[in-house]
Amino acid sequence: MPDRGGGPSGPRMRVGRPSRRVRTLLLTLGVLAVLAMLFVMFAGFWTDWLWYRSVKYSSVFTTTLWSKIGLFAVFGLLMAVAVGVNIWLAHRLRPPLSAMSMEQQNLDRYRMGIAPYKKWILLGITALVGLIAGASAAGQWRTWLMWVNGVPFGQKDPQFDLDVAFYAFDLPWYRFLLGFGFAATVLGLIAAALTHYLYGGLRVTSPGARATAAATGHLSVLLGVFVALKAVAYWLDRYGLAVKSSEFKAAGNWTGLRYVDANAYLPAKTILFCIAAICAVLFFATLWRRTWQLPVIGFGLMVLSAILIGGLYPAIVQKFQVEPNEQQKESPYIEQNIEATRKAYGIDGAKVADYSGKGKTGEQMPKEQLRKDADAQASYRLIDPNVVGPTFDQLQRQRKYYQFPTTLDVDRYKDANGKEQDTVIGLRELDLDGIPKRNWINDHFTYTHGYGAITAKGTSTDPKADPAGSPAFTESGLPTKGQLGEYQQRIYYGEKTQQYSIVGGPQKELDYEADGEKTTSYEGKSGVNLSNPVNRAAYAVAFSEPQILYSGAIGEGSRILYNRTPKERVEAVAPWLTIDGDAYPAVVDGKIQWIVDAYTTSNGYPYASRTTLGDTTADSLTAANNQRAVVAQENQVNYIRNSVKATVDAYDGSVKLYQWDEKDPVLKTWMNAFPDTVEKKSAISPELREHMRYPQDLFKVQRELMTRYHVQSPSQFYSGSDVWQVPNDPTNNEKNAVPPYYLSMKMPGEKNQKFSLTTTFTPNGRPNLGAFMAVDADATSESYGSIRVLNVKSDVPGPQQVQSELNGDPEVAEFVRNLRGTDSDIVYGNLLTVPMNDGFLYIEPVYVKGGSANYPLLKKVGVQYNRNTVFKNTLGEAFDAIFGAEGDSPDQPPTDPDQPPSSDPTVQQALEDAQNALERGEEALKKQDWQAYGEAQQDLEEALKRATDAEAKAREEEAGNKSGEKPGAKPGDKS
Repeated sequence: MPDRGGGPSGPRMRVGRPSRRVRTLLLTLGVLAVLAMLFVMFAGFWTDWLWYRSVKYSSVFTTTLWSKIGLFAVFGLLMAVAVGVNIWLAHRLRPPLSAMSMEQQNLDRYRMGIAPYKKWILLGITALVGLIAGASAAGQWRTWLMWVNGVPFGQKDPQFDLDVAFYAFDLPWYRFLLGFGFAATVLGLIAAALTHYLYGGLRVTSPGARATAAATGHLSVLLGVFVALKAVAYWLDRYGLAVKSSEFKAAGNWTGLRYVDANAYLPAKTILFCIAAICAVLFFATLWRRTWQLPVIGFGLMVLSAILIGGLYPAIVQKFQVEPNEQQKESPYIEQNIEATRKAYGIDGAKVADYSGKGKTGEQMPKEQLRKDADAQASYRLIDPNVVGPTFDQLQRQRKYYQFPTTLDVDRYKDANGKEQDTVIGLRELDLDGIPKRNWINDHFTYTHGYGAITAKGTSTDPKADPAGSPAFTESGLPTKGQLGEYQQRIYYGEKTQQYSIVGGPQKELDYEADGEKTTSYEGKSGVNLSNPVNRAAYAVAFSEPQILYSGAIGEGSRILYNRTPKERVEAVAPWLTIDGDAYPAVVDGKIQWIVDAYTTSNGYPYASRTTLGDTTADSLTAANNQRAVVAQENQVNYIRNSVKATVDAYDGSVKLYQWDEKDPVLKTWMNAFPDTVEKKSAISPELREHMRYPQDLFKVQRELMTRYHVQSPSQFYSGSDVWQVPNDPTNNEKNAVPPYYLSMKMPGEKNQKFSLTTTFTPNGRPNLGAFMAVDADATSESYGSIRVLNVKSDVPGPQQVQSELNGDPEVAEFVRNLRGTDSDIVYGNLLTVPMNDGFLYIEPVYVKGGSANYPLLKKVGVQYNRNTVFKNTLGEAFDAIFGAEGDSPDQPPTDPDQPPSSDPTVQQALEDAQNALERGEEALKKQDWQAYGEAQQDLEEALKRATDAEAKAREEEAGNKSGEKPGAKPGDKS
């Protein structure tokens, strides 16, 4: 060929083998690539092992690992053997000579091409299918462990009289085995058929018989195995009817047998089982008869029977027996579904009572009594934790690299008088986005932890401390001071702490104490030691961060902290649990503990209708904050229990799992599988139990089921005449479900307030109030978990109607008009619903955001009772207006008019300091100097605390003098 470049053609270069140096280089690179890949795999395994060992849950890692390895090895080997033996057998049964046809001549080329590599091809195919099957089987480790360790429920299904454990633990494993058997048989059949065809045992276009006798016998046996497995599938399908999901127009999503299932599908499955078993025998018989005639007839009969008996017959029964009188036919099965569903979701003990909804008026009882009842009915939580997060952040953040969550939590703490009060709490966590200079050292070595828990009264602001409407902080400052006493304030583990940190080594961490900035070094035992070079190399690979390997900031004592969110840690040490979306902090025994609720779930409770956790637990809060979403192991469930309460220490990250539901068979099963991982319920300290509560996600699942399953009459359930729905959140326009609210309140007939979790219902498709539901949420209460439902029997406005009526109030309209010129927005807080005197009291705090303070401040309170709506500055004023009588305002503690001001000079000085701090705070607020405002607030709280302590001490001395005791004397001491 001529030189296309225009120059003379030179001699062609001979392409020979690469030089020895090149071959050596390529071989070396190949070996290094393999070693690198192996080290990457090792790094993932090794870092996981180190982490589980660091949290003292290495048994979870080893149990899970060995289960996966065992399943991978056993089922991978079985699949490899099933395919490999069939290929080997088909090759061995090949005919000695192939017919000299065009088809066989074409195949000869393939046979000759693969002849030198037959063993390698066989090993490659079997290894490939074995790896795929093994990997698939390893994913079934939960199913395997539940089958091996399952314990009985002690409850039997009404159709087959089998324990629920059979459906929850056994049936899923049997179905897996059946599916694996089908896969192995089909792959073996395909491999055998291809091998027979390649070597002439099967022919498509060649003259003569289409298959040799050996090929016929081999393939018929495999087809017989397939049909036999189909017979087993028909038999298991009988039991599967008890957990089968279907659409039922009377109930929507339905689980369990209906009339057509029990009277058509069930006998049909039994008949099909018998036919399939006979058909399988006919296929096996071809080993002796050497003919396909009978098996083909039998298989055709089976297919025809499946169409007629399994499909057409049930349709006829449904059309001509059920539909003409569906309610009567389905009634027994509806009753079974109702009973099973209520048990599976723990709502079988819910007490539903009729409730008037029309409250007492001033004509029916004295106005003073109504006013007094309103004060005592509940601790009205005016500080909405879903609103005041930005307020906490603005007033208590202190430094740019700290942050508070958008949604805070509600807990209970004792005030100075030892009385329990609802409290809003949030942790001051680390915010990397606020670090002045972002680099690897600052992100992972210097800024490592948050600092302190901030709390505020849930029931009121403190007008003496701050007339602007900010929360009345009971624990504040940096470091924090207040009612919580001394505790470890450093927060290394939190909801916002998602990056890794390296602590405890030569590089010091930034810390804060009372007298200014300081450095600190982590003294906890958490994390993985990086002193070992192998560990450093493994983490450098696992985190794709080479600096971990060679950085001088890492040395003796360095530890790496990761997996730092509470839900992430609990989910890792207990991968068989479903984690509640809201982990909440509590200060217990001098430590900040994250409390995490966890659930055991199942998808195999017979007759219990299924629900989708992701949808059922969604509300306006999860829509705004995805971090509050439930962490579900399986999204579709029909059994749930709050079986485990877990804690995560905010300083050292230690995780503890406590058995909360001691009767739950699913938890007992997992405790058998993972012994010594869950501690007994008795190990929960009384101080910790005081802060535990009924979990929100479980309550949301239960309230969704209660919309239909509060009805226990089959006929009423079928008619759907009393279906409820969870209303949308009236405080926003996003049309997401209203979240449940924690509130200390009294239900009808109760004498004392109980810490409760509450929600409302509206009739399906209507806005008025249909029902009110509350559960005792106090973990120390004997009635913890008891659900009460008030079925409203009169026309009472629902949440959306109340919100609309409040928006239409003239005072509200005027208030909104006045805000327009101040560049401010109105923010509605939680609309609380409280039953009182046969009616409902609606309370809604109203916040203003903008103007001089670009964060929500409580300004007004809206109240409605018996459709009478008022809008006032304080809750006390609102009660006075709505009931026409004065009472002790719940906004602040009542005062004793006969008690003169204290003459103690310490008290007077403290009050003067408080007044000065208040004035400085107001001035700073006008100038929007937030640092000065925060300092003034801290000085104000310290001054008020000094005044309170001095006043209390003076009263104690006065009481001691009156009783003849010396100040500070112990009871029983003589003066």
